[in-house]
Amino acid sequence: MNLDFKIKNLLLICLIFLGVFNQYYSQNQSKGDFKTGADRPELYLPLLKGKTIGIVTNQTGLMKDKTHLVDFLVKSGINLKAIFAPEHGFRGNADAGETVKSGVDAKTGIPIVSLYGNNKKPKPEQLKGIDVVVFDIQDVGVRFYTYISTLTYLMEAGAENNVEIMVLDRPNPHDGYTDGPVLKKRWTSFVGMHEVPVVYGLTIGEYGKMVNGEKWLKNGIQANYRLIPMQGYHKKQRYPISDKPSPNLPNDKAINLYPSLCFFEGTQVSVGRGTDIPFQVYGSPWTKSLPYQFTPKPNFGAKDPFLNGQLCYGENLSDYGTDLRELNLEWVIKAFKNYKNPKQDFFLKNLWFDTLAGTDELRKQIISGQSIAEIKASWKSDLEKFEKIRSQYVVYED
Repeated sequence: MNLDFKIKNLLLICLIFLGVFNQYYSQNQSKGDFKTGADRPELYLPLLKGKTIGIVTNQTGLMKDKTHLVDFLVKSGINLKAIFAPEHGFRGNADAGETVKSGVDAKTGIPIVSLYGNNKKPKPEQLKGIDVVVFDIQDVGVRFYTYISTLTYLMEAGAENNVEIMVLDRPNPHDGYTDGPVLKKRWTSFVGMHEVPVVYGLTIGEYGKMVNGEKWLKNGIQANYRLIPMQGYHKKQRYPISDKPSPNLPNDKAINLYPSLCFFEGTQVSVGRGTDIPFQVYGSPWTKSLPYQFTPKPNFGAKDPFLNGQLCYGENLSDYGTDLRELNLEWVIKAFKNYKNPKQDFFLKNLWFDTLAGTDELRKQIISGQSIAEIKASWKSDLEKFEKIRSQYVVYED
């Protein structure tokens, strides 16, 4: 009897161990199985062979072994005719809003065509002779980050010139949730082309599907659009990104804080451009009651930063944590309440704040003293309407 009891206990321990081991193994397997679209060449190389190809990419277009996709395609015998460079350039070293120059890639000799400044949409002559344009860029998943606008213009040009658009998908660091005000059509711009919330919860490949499916391109045209999906991707899981998406988003913390702090770009408050921790601090010379001090100075990511050389008082959020997954209005409202400058309004005169928000309601709500809960409640109806659209284009289920 006692021996039977011992054997049963031993079997139970073995079963528990095997269960825990299998769970651990399967979790690690699922992480190990993850691949970006770029790391699945077996899906896209056969579709590119024998064709003339253009590519929209930048410094983030890296494969798992850190080979750049451009180099990989050339080595694989793909006929690459042109590299199209978005905001920040092909090598990702241009300031936000800085003119990106066209030229030639020194390594491959392939012509580089800027898709920023006055040429945000490829011209017919720039697409002449091209069969497919491949799009491979690490996005941030926030409406006012301009790579989704670049993709939109590319799709429009592709539809108008009978050129296929192929998106190699990458993770969205703000995937799996939606937040913020939904853009109103009146505030359409390059930092907000569609009626979507600030955080829209789709990968860039899913976003392109939505743009195409909802006929949001000019005159309702649709692109010949192909998505090369990721493998083993989960929307609420976070993945390391290949390289910093732009000079002032140098790490995960800046990316996490970006949807909350970018609103400051429409105010007299700095977000730390010209410091070592951009988009991880905020402050101005007129918020002296706030504890942290910094002085913006020219650097690699900001040649002439906002409030250059002026002592700013604010907060350092770099230790706020890397798991932030929401649009936080606390800091904008706190800065507004602590702002003391009789000569200049908190919001810039050009009302860039409204352009970023996609509406004038948020600015008015802050001025009138509404609480964060009241402001967020006002977004609910529009977010629910958007969710009905969004759900149709989700490729990766959790």
